[in-house]
Parts: sequence; structure tokens; C-alpha cells
Amino acid sequence: MLEIKGLSKRYGETVALDRADISLDFGEIHTILGENGSGKSTLVKLLSGIVSPDAGEIMLSGEDITGRNPAAFQEKGFATVFQEVLVAPDRNVIDNILLGYDDLWRRRTARRDRATLAAQTLKEFAVTEAPLEEPAGRLPLAAQQLVVIARALVRKPQILILDEATAALDFADREAVFDLMRRLAADGCLIIFITHRMDEVMSLSNKVTVLRSGRVVTTLRREELEPEKLLALMAPEMAGVEE
Repeated sequence: MLEIKGLSKRYGETVALDRADISLDFGEIHTILGENGSGKSTLVKLLSGIVSPDAGEIMLSGEDITGRNPAAFQEKGFATVFQEVLVAPDRNVIDNILLGYDDLWRRRTARRDRATLAAQTLKEFAVTEAPLEEPAGRLPLAAQQLVVIARALVRKPQILILDEATAALDFADREAVFDLMRRLAADGCLIIFITHRMDEVMSLSNKVTVLRSGRVVTTLRREELEPEKLLALMAPEMAGVEE
């Protein structure tokens, strides 16, 4: 289990996350839902080691991993695909997929096997072709995002965080990524999924945690999910629901 206990983050006078409590189980797709400014991006950064919380704890199977750096989170099995498509534009697809994969002093994969590993990783989910020797910056945006997703998958993560990661993809690739998410969850991986699309929420989620103004409103199980209910929890004033 991944447990978030009383997690808070403030930027000056702005409270980005306020005493958040969330329990996330392995083998599930756990969606984080909320409007812009609800705290979703801050939560992703905290769970990636990019920023440290002002208060609270991040517990992984009983171990406190709060405040560790991104490399430490990766060593614990975390991999994050951010909303921004982040590639090294002048390096080829192989190098981009394996960016940061090798240790500082030794290669995890022999040079002769790098192309095979990159190709196999893309084959797990990608419909659109991403030529391995092509500089990543020359690829269409959707293909670049496939490369970024492959970079996360090549690490065989135990916890995969997808922050609006399918927004740039066409229908076929998006559906292929969704199938991959279901397979990974069935194999015991925890998928933390951030999306604005209600159809994706309803189709994929085992659980949904709703954030509003930096606070956790509630966590619902799959059988409790209804679009109108979720919209009311996200923005009660728009849904005509009084708090």
C-alpha cells in the first residue's frame, strides 16, 4: 500500500495541498480527479520527489519515503509521465527511451541490446510507429509522448503515475495505453491516473479520489462512481449542489 498522510504543500500564501490523506492499493488504477488548481499537479510532484512537502508523510509498504529525491523514488519503483512532453530533441528514440536508465558507473543494458530493449518496450503498447534512429524532436507530438511513456515502462515500475499522459495521443494509441494500464494493474502495479475526461474515469478507475482547492473531498470505489456525483464533488457550485 502507498499511504499519503496529512500531506501539505504551500507556495508562499498559496496552499497547493492541505493535509491530504489518501490510501492507494497495488493492483488498482486509482484516478485523481479535480479542477485546475485542485492540487493534482502538486501531488504528482510530491510523489515524484521533485518537491518536498511542508508537512505529512508518504509511506510505501510501511516505509517512510517522505522528502526523498527523484532518484530515490525511482529506486523504490516509481515512474512518472508528466503532462508536458519531455524529450531530448536532438537524441534518437533509443536514447530517449533509455534516458537515465543506466547507473552512473555501469550500463544496465549492453550497447548492442539497447535498440532491442527500446523496440520491445514500444511494442508493448504503441500503435503509431516511432523510428528508433530518428531524433525525437522530429517526431509528431503524439509519437514523442509514446517515447516518454516507454521511458517510464522500461524501468518496470511498481507505481506508474500518468499525469494527463494520454491527452496528446490519437484514439488508437490512447486505447492501447488504456489496455496496457489494465494489464499492469492486473499484474499488481499501482497506476495513479490524472485525467479530465469523465469517460476515461468511468472506464478505467478502480477508485477515484476527488481533490478540491488542495483538499481531499472523498475517495470512491468503482461501484460508487457516477458522472453527476463526481462533477458535484469537484465543483458543487457548478453542479448546483450546496456544500
